[in-house]
Amino acid sequence: MKKAIVIGSTSGIGKGLAKIFVANNYNVGITGRRKELLLELNDEHPDVFKLKVLDVTDTASTIQHLEALTAELGGLDLLVISSGIGEINETLDFEIEKQTIATNIIGFTCIADWAYTFFEKQKAGHLVVISSVGGIRGSRHAPAYNATKAYQINYTEGLRQKAAKQKLPIFITDIRPGLVDTKMAKGEGLFWVMPLEKAVGQMYKSIVAKKKVVYVTKRWRLIAALLKLLPRAVYDRL
Repeated sequence: MKKAIVIGSTSGIGKGLAKIFVANNYNVGITGRRKELLLELNDEHPDVFKLKVLDVTDTASTIQHLEALTAELGGLDLLVISSGIGEINETLDFEIEKQTIATNIIGFTCIADWAYTFFEKQKAGHLVVISSVGGIRGSRHAPAYNATKAYQINYTEGLRQKAAKQKLPIFITDIRPGLVDTKMAKGEGLFWVMPLEKAVGQMYKSIVAKKKVVYVTKRWRLIAALLKLLPRAVYDRL
């Protein structure tokens, strides 16, 4: 059986992916900060789930937990980083921005580096990053969220380039969701909010296909293309 770890399995996309991996004969390591939610998920398949309670902002203990979890699984083929956070922050409350940066940049980088190094040593592996369409342009509503997702997109591309240069079969997948029906979908006037099950299903198919960059659902590619083309003078007034 293949072995996967999902960082951020307590709810939303991470939880959905953990379930779909189990349904497709993976042994799965699940992680998150909320122990009670991990235990609920673990109870569904205690024979295939292995769990570790961790906070990605505590980088030292995160690495220890990842190494222990990998040992319990008996190896690692796939790691998914789905632990990002984001809040509407119109008032620029620095505590909100700081926590977003700590999670989406510091914690993310720690895990991505650990995973890549692990796969580099075993000369194979697959790293999946759940970034966001929001990473394409900035946002006055959630400045840190969009900025940190842009960081993830670029960092992920750097790792993909590194694997190509090394000529190693390390696959790097950047999944960029639009709005998914989870607690992360915040704000008024939201559109194209996709059901979680549909989004997770498309993500799983993309992971199996080892795609490099994926927009979920597929029609969000249109929004991404428009965002990239929109002149700065126009975007600044939105």
